Amino acid sequence: MPRMLDVSEDVRAEIGDEEADRLLAGENAPGSYDCTSCRTPGDSEQERTSTVLFVGEETAVLAFAHATCIPSQVVRVAEEQLQGAVRSITGQEQPPAPGGPAATPVAATGEQAVLGVTSGLVLIGNELHPALVVEPTAPIARPGSTGQGDEFLPLLMEQGFLPVNDVNRKPSPLPGWSVLLAMGQLHAILQPGTGGGSPVAWWQAHQPLQVTEGWRAAANKSHTVLVFAAPVGSIGQQPREDLLRDALEKASADGRLVAAALPLAGT
Repeated sequence: MPRMLDVSEDVRAEIGDEEADRLLAGENAPGSYDCTSCRTPGDSEQERTSTVLFVGEETAVLAFAHATCIPSQVVRVAEEQLQGAVRSITGQEQPPAPGGPAATPVAATGEQAVLGVTSGLVLIGNELHPALVVEPTAPIARPGSTGQGDEFLPLLMEQGFLPVNDVNRKPSPLPGWSVLLAMGQLHAILQPGTGGGSPVAWWQAHQPLQVTEGWRAAANKSHTVLVFAAPVGSIGQQPREDLLRDALEKASADGRLVAAALPLAGT
């Protein structure tokens, strides 16, 4: 029976017309599946379903998701991360322990720095919004610069992030950027690829980052994640969401906070 599958042009280009046509005809597509985004059951015979192709250096994995969660797309990920995802799917790897920052190297002044990423819920108006707070472990230099200044916020503002004057106001959307929540875990913050190509990771977890059920439920409801960013030493690792909120308020008051509202998956 034909499936209610969405196969994007990018996915078709990667897997080939023959394989894409077989999927659409129902030959190779599963009837039921666990959505790669929200991890709840789906049925490609009963509801529109997106094909999501995760591509590493040597490995590619085709996954399925509710079309209401994420669109059909190609997502470029590190080979090690993709192999870890495969092992977790097949039950050969224990999930990572919850909590703690995930990080990836970035350009820094004098020494290597990492981006610490913390997830939490932020109350705006009467609604809880899923949020990520990004803070480097050292000052960030402009690529190619030999200066000692911290260019983290100016670099982000050049990409479209805006200063936060009031944490009680929802940040503006940022086209082309997105937050990748795959297989129920946080994998990456994606930015537009060069020349209109597939999205690439601005930040990518060394191993998928666990988020709470409440955070995932809020993200799946709004399909939007608020991403706040502050220079080193502005936020810190806060053990509770009320303390995280206080730190965001202080960073905003000090002019050391930018933010954007990103869709839950690549556009």
